[in-house]
Amino acid sequence: MGNPHTQTETETLTDLDIPWNIVVWDDPVNLMPYVVYVLQKVFNYNRSLATKLMLEVHNQGKSLVATEEREQAELHLHQLHSYGLQATLRRAE
Repeated sequence: MGNPHTQTETETLTDLDIPWNIVVWDDPVNLMPYVVYVLQKVFNYNRSLATKLMLEVHNQGKSLVATEEREQAELHLHQLHSYGLQATLRRAE
């Protein structure tokens, strides 16, 4: 058997390397142009991409809008919440 401390350190480093998905959910409050605006503002997406993602939210109930390292994903999640969008983080698989 190996050293358990080494295994734990390796697992911790691996956990930090795993990317996180940011999912935006449909809601009855925010209008479609506003969601496009927020996606452009938060992620610096062009209008075409932001519109595509907004339509996924509208038509499918949710959209995977970004996959990032955890720290950046948490920052973007906070920004989305500050604009009133419903969004969650999920570990990328």
